[in-house]
Amino acid sequence: MRFVYGRQQMTSLERAQENGFLLGNGLGGYMALSAAGSVSRCDQGVLVAAEAAPNVRFALVHRLSETLRIGRERVCLSAQMFEDGTQEDGWKHLSSFVYDNAPCWTYHVRGVQVTRSAAMAYGENTAAVRYTIENRSGAACSLSVTPMFQFVPKSEACTRRTAAEYDTGCVRCGGRAVYITGSGQQRRIRTRWEQLSYPHDACDGRPAKGLAFSPVCIDSVRVAPGETAVMEIVFSDSPSAASCAEIFDGMAARCAALEAQCSLTDPVARQLAVSADAFITRRDSTGGSTIVAGYPFFGDWGRDTMIALPGCVLACGRTEEAASILRTFLAYERDGLVPNLFPEGSQEPMYNTADAALLLINVIHMYHERTGDDAFVREAWPVMERIVRAYREGTRHGIAMDSDGLIRAGHGLDQVTWMDVRVGEILPTPRHGKPVEINAYWYSALRIMERFAPLCGADGSGYAALAKKAKASFIRAFYRKKEGYLRDVVSGTAADDQIRCNQIWAVTMPFTMLTPEQERSVVDCVYRHLYTPCGLRTLSPEDPQFHPAYGGPQAERDMAYHQGTVWPFPLGAYYLAQLKVQGQTREAAACVRRMLEPMEAMLIEGCAGQLPEIYDGLTPGRSQGCFAQAWSVGEMLRVYEALERIERG
Repeated sequence: MRFVYGRQQMTSLERAQENGFLLGNGLGGYMALSAAGSVSRCDQGVLVAAEAAPNVRFALVHRLSETLRIGRERVCLSAQMFEDGTQEDGWKHLSSFVYDNAPCWTYHVRGVQVTRSAAMAYGENTAAVRYTIENRSGAACSLSVTPMFQFVPKSEACTRRTAAEYDTGCVRCGGRAVYITGSGQQRRIRTRWEQLSYPHDACDGRPAKGLAFSPVCIDSVRVAPGETAVMEIVFSDSPSAASCAEIFDGMAARCAALEAQCSLTDPVARQLAVSADAFITRRDSTGGSTIVAGYPFFGDWGRDTMIALPGCVLACGRTEEAASILRTFLAYERDGLVPNLFPEGSQEPMYNTADAALLLINVIHMYHERTGDDAFVREAWPVMERIVRAYREGTRHGIAMDSDGLIRAGHGLDQVTWMDVRVGEILPTPRHGKPVEINAYWYSALRIMERFAPLCGADGSGYAALAKKAKASFIRAFYRKKEGYLRDVVSGTAADDQIRCNQIWAVTMPFTMLTPEQERSVVDCVYRHLYTPCGLRTLSPEDPQFHPAYGGPQAERDMAYHQGTVWPFPLGAYYLAQLKVQGQTREAAACVRRMLEPMEAMLIEGCAGQLPEIYDGLTPGRSQGCFAQAWSVGEMLRVYEALERIERG
């Protein structure tokens, strides 16, 4: 899809910075800038490199400062806010920003048109920038570009001046290097330092300012009146990086291949299939593939991976990568759990999740349904058996089956569901006990084990009996017949009866427990209390604990995170549930199509072509949190796939 931002969306630098873009490199590294070409947060940049895929990342090239010379006149093209309140005002000359799987800016200054386009190499920490200068003025012109560097870990603002070295074609600092190639003429300058302002971090209590520096400037050729010239610049952490043309051609070819590999025909779905590629990365520590949960804040998390994989990978036809990702988590099963977080280096993974292991079993079923890969099921079977055994007998974090066949989880300050925020000694959303979605995952996993057992030479009758018991207990414990919804948790506290979005997964798992009438009742309740076109609220606005807005310092944000804040990813389950309770008919598909009409507006706001992590709870509209979130993209891809399956008949 082609996303166009014109002068109407960029009437000030503040407005121009509301939107931006993301390019990934398959390693966890990325390029992300605003529509103005500026950085408005410390973890944006021209080149954020992954030293160890996907989580050891360093901000190398932060931004570009650009000056156009027309005769004796100097005009700033770049845009940036600085800590002292000043700013570069190149946004005033910006006619358009267009994102069509690659960013392109067009500037007009007194008869000179300058376009800047950018690309990233796949599988490398390499970024390319191309300038086309068309001179229709009456005087010669030229362009100078000063790349501003940081050499700091991603998300850490640069706070002190450090020594840097420049030798032709290379800037070194702190044991790291950026190699610069291309057609521009490099010249050494006296090291320039600047203190940048990060307004989109400041409003959320993150670092409000950071330093950047440069010892080099890159000049274009002199462009005479009536002539056009091109200047290309490549930044890389490798001295043998690809050329600018190779990078641009390679990125275009990859996007075309991703669209071709995806069987979906809807333009929004095809855009999401390309957008999903940013999240699927290599993991150096395992030699396999993984999924980064979100940009710019997150790494690869087990829960997020299992939720995002069916859409971001399977729905996009990437079955080999799906098997690789699943093998990564199968290899790291411990005590019936799979990692929620892969730390780097010698540290052990963190297993603080009650849902990732159960979701793993469900995703293996989805993979098998699509591929018929019996050998993979047999390979995974021993791990799946250990998972179910551990949940039955008890494992870490208070995760264990109760006498009624249902799963309880969490104790102390543990937060082991996706609503996992902890603020000091406070749990804003305590869900200790029997969470509704965990038990929906548990039942479905038991039915899958029953189905897979004959394939693996095992007896599935025990799984069937346990599933039958869990189903009866679930309906007794969770379903509120009079009100027509499912309790969020069974804990003996007031939190049990809160109306939350977690109940929707009891309708959409591969195997479910409710009657059709009960499912319709749950879907209707979710629609009345929680539905918005941007996502589902995490708590009913009628609840006294509802938080209408998300923002401020981290403690304040965390208190709102799951207390009403709107999340796009459960919206996918809602639409799938809507299709289910309406009988998977063409009429149901047409209804969901109408409900999906705001999706294009969601894709153009914030990060072009991506779906964000969250929105405010009361009046969602401006994206918050991660500007690109894997499970948001993945779950909506599942919806588009389901729609096309129904429409094809």
